[in-house]
Parts: sequence; structure tokens; C-alpha cells
Amino acid sequence: MDSPELCGLLGIRLPIFQAPMGRTAPPELAAAVSNCGGLGMLGTSWDAPDVLRQKIRATRALTTHPIGVNLAMPWNQHERLQISLEEGARAVSFFWGDSADYMREAKDGGAVVMQTVATPEEARRAVDQGADVIVAQGVESGGHVWSTVSTMVMVPLVCDAVPGVPVVAAGGIADARGVKAALALGAQGVWVGTRFLATHESGAHDAFKDLMVAAAATDTEYTTLFDGGWPNAPHRSIRNSTFRRWDQAGRPPAGSRPGEGEVIGAFPDGRPIRRYDVPAPMQGATGEIEAFALYAGQSVGLVRKIQSVADVFAELAAGFK
Repeated sequence: MDSPELCGLLGIRLPIFQAPMGRTAPPELAAAVSNCGGLGMLGTSWDAPDVLRQKIRATRALTTHPIGVNLAMPWNQHERLQISLEEGARAVSFFWGDSADYMREAKDGGAVVMQTVATPEEARRAVDQGADVIVAQGVESGGHVWSTVSTMVMVPLVCDAVPGVPVVAAGGIADARGVKAALALGAQGVWVGTRFLATHESGAHDAFKDLMVAAAATDTEYTTLFDGGWPNAPHRSIRNSTFRRWDQAGRPPAGSRPGEGEVIGAFPDGRPIRRYDVPAPMQGATGEIEAFALYAGQSVGLVRKIQSVADVFAELAAGFK
């Protein structure tokens, strides 16, 4: 059982969406998902214009199938949106706020517009503004989380709020059982991050992947701790040494946290990464990898080994049968 309406809208075979996980979701990951018949996504919110253009072109060189880009609303995204449209992104996903200033531009550029929401009211507002697809995100999601309600509750609320509009379920989905549950709740597709992060094609550092395999569902924390570069933005990550030091210190506010400001590693190009900074450990990063922000959802408990995208996709696809 698939969703002909949603698949036809996007030109994909199955409504399986790879969450746009910033630098840990490189062209190789997005292209692999699209080549399997889903929609690979690039997280492009902070890319310099030339880097963004290069990233989209690199992805399109690896697949002839549709791809999407994601843009977060706290920053000015007009230039990045225009580049994404020029480079032929089939879908544009907006996140973390009202995208009214961008919605018409994206639709006029020929893109399918997707909006991630945290409430049924936000879903209705997004549809009124022109959104083609709504992503209903549950609080069990990994990375930056817009919601405070579980996927089990959020999805039917959103489906009821926007009848006739395709809804994609995000949060806690990692295998065919999760897919079947999402469909039973009324969703037409699934949005998967953590399980795709734990693949060979992922841009996550190998040590980060090993930590995901070892983690239990109860090892993640919903917090605002990793705020260097994006303050007051709730996210879910695996508890690590940075979190434990802060917790043991009584969870002091920013400005008085233990080890604040110290360099714990570096990007592949050598730029420093400080304790409590936003970036997750990507391939080529160096330093105290375990102390970085280890974004993962509660579904990390279902990650038992590192697999290829093709193998993970096949497991998820079984949920549509």
C-alpha cells in the first residue's frame, strides 16, 4: 500500500523521505535514498551560496531522480531558495517557523512545498499559505525538534486539521512496523532521520555511528544544551560527556557551564568546534568526537548495525505492503 497522490506529486516511487540532517546528510546519502525510490533531502540552511550550488549539483550528478532541500526559517533564506530552484530541486522543505515570505517564491519556481509543523493550528496556517505537503513532527524526533507532542498523537491531529492534504509522519520511525503505524494514523508517508544517519552513505563520523548502535532509546535527551550557533532551539541528542558534566554541575545557564568555550575538535577544514556548539560530528572531523552534539531520535534504540541505504530502504518499504 503506497500513496499514489503523494508519490505522483513528487515523482517518487515510495513516500519515504530522508530527513535533512545538515552536514551529516551529504550528496551521497540524499542520492542513495532517491535512487531507491524515495526522496533524498539536503539540509542547506547554513551553506554559503557557492557551497550550496556545488552540493546540489553533486547530488544531481549521483541521481536522475528527484531531490529536495530544507531551509530553516530563523535565517534569511531567499538567496539559498533561489539557488535551490535554479539547480532543479523538486521539493523545498521549510522548518522552524512561518515560511509565508518564501512559500510563493518556491511554488512559482516549480517546487513542491513541504512544511514541518508542531501543532494542527500550524498545519492549517501552512496549508492556507500554500503548502502542498505537511510534515507532522513528533517530539521523539532526533536533531532539532519543533514539537512537544508525540508522533502517535501529532499525526492524527494534523491529519484531521488538513483533510485532503498529504501528511508525512516524522519521529520514531525506523522500520516497517513504524511505517505501518504511521499509515494507520492517517499519514501518507514517513520522514526518517536517525535510521538513515546510521548508514554507510551517511556523513556522520564513524565513531558517531558506533555510538548510535550502542545507544538505547532511553539514552537520548530533549534539551537546548547544544546552542552554539542556534540558541534556544530544542533538540534531541544522545547524552554524552558534555551533557553529563553540565548535568552534574546542576545544569547551569549558558555563560556559566563547565568547559564552555573550550575547543573540543575541528571541522574537516580545520575550523574549531567548541563545547556546546551546534555541529554534529561529521566524517573528517577531529577531536573529542563523543563530546560533540550527537543528534539522534528515540528510534536510535532500533539501530542495531550500520547498513547500506538500500538495505534500510527495503526494510522501510516492507511497511507499505
